[in-house]
Amino acid sequence: MKKKLVVLTGAGISAESGIKTFRDSDGLWEGHDVMEVATPEGWHKNQELVLDFYNKRRQQLKEVKPNLGHLILAELEKDFDVYIITQNVDDLHERAGSSNVLHLHGELLKVRSTKNRDLILDWTDDLFTGDLDENGHQLRPHIVWFGEDVPALEEAISIVEEADYFAVIGTSLQVYPAAGLISYTYSITPVFYIDPKPIAIPNISNKVETIAKFASEGVADLRERLLVLENAL
Repeated sequence: MKKKLVVLTGAGISAESGIKTFRDSDGLWEGHDVMEVATPEGWHKNQELVLDFYNKRRQQLKEVKPNLGHLILAELEKDFDVYIITQNVDDLHERAGSSNVLHLHGELLKVRSTKNRDLILDWTDDLFTGDLDENGHQLRPHIVWFGEDVPALEEAISIVEEADYFAVIGTSLQVYPAAGLISYTYSITPVFYIDPKPIAIPNISNKVETIAKFASEGVADLRERLLVLENAL
């Protein structure tokens, strides 16, 4: 039986494919204050701005490709039962070939009803005011904005609790509740932390191996370390 490898990924792995992150530019995301484009208040204040912002992100996503980090994680399914929990809203893990991907913060290529958050539709083109659900309600980006609940959190916790190995890749571990998932691992579960500027991980007793590299290079190291551990058993 394959060991279960659970991977939490953040903006760092997508950045190598050319997707910009707001944390790299003092709270600005593609030139916008995140409070204007990633909060319910921003949506109510200027719906057109928010729709235009995500339309541009959706178009940008068509121009980028999975990088080596994404591809190696998909290849690891040959040797491990891999579950990816991602903070990213792009589909690069899926396009790389990963089978089990849970999006904590929503998905750019989906939209949902403003009245029923469980009414979710695939959406690859632009979204405009006047695009309605089957009941006549405006559709919005299927993104978990700041200040909103994270519906996938309970499922994520259940996955983490079953991990034989846990890896954190390309995330600052500053965004909660995602950053708190690591605390749901068993204390004997090995943890691997890949980030070019790693921070100390507080309040866990696990053995943590830090790989201070960018995602693509770090995931290659992770693969080698995991295979060494498996071969030693």
